[in-house]
Formats: sequence, structure tokens, C-alpha cells
Amino acid sequence: GGDPVFQQAAREMGRAMCQRGLGLVYGGGSVGLMGVLARTVLDAGYPVEGVIPRALAPRELSGPCVGTVTFVETMHERKARMASRADAFVVLPGGLGTMDEFFEVMTWLQLGVHQKPIG
Repeated sequence: GGDPVFQQAAREMGRAMCQRGLGLVYGGGSVGLMGVLARTVLDAGYPVEGVIPRALAPRELSGPCVGTVTFVETMHERKARMASRADAFVVLPGGLGTMDEFFEVMTWLQLGVHQKPIG
């Protein structure tokens, strides 16, 4: 998330979401590309909900929270809440957690659990 090119892409994604009247539901971190995206959406006046397991809060929250933060107990609860609240899924460059979440929503799409767009 430290590459300025990726940070600019995250800001552009946030602006594009806001132009379409969309808020953000995400994993709740205040760092990395998702932190950049969340701040862009919130600064434009759109709702941001972060969903974060309590155990990850010290690692993923560096500084003030961005938007409303919902604390859950497990990663399964996190993914289920994000998926139920989302109208679509967008994946930005990230690590293993990002890939885990991406493949889970792709699998759910393939199995017919949801019909939401993924980009």
C-alpha cells in the first residue's frame, strides 16, 4: 500500500464510488490502500463502515478509525457482515487476507450464494 501509484488508484476508486452515490463497507483498517479508500469516501461525505475482529484491531488500526467501526469476534463474522452489507465487491492490491476474502466471495458467486458483481 505504500506505492504512490496504488494510493492514487485507491483515491480514484473512492471518487468513482462517490460519483455513483456509493458508500463503503470494508475490513476496518486505517492503514494501507483500504485506509486511503475509506478516507476518500468519508471525506466526500459518504458512509464508511469498517468491520474488524477485536484481535486484529491493534494491527489494523493505526491512528483514528475511519467512519463507523463494527467490532466482531471472528474473521467468519467479519466476512459474513461485509458480504451481507455490500452491494458489490471490489478488490485492491493486498496480502493474504485480501486474497482470502476475494476467493470466498468468488466461491459464493460460483455456488449461487450471491449474485453481486465483483471487480
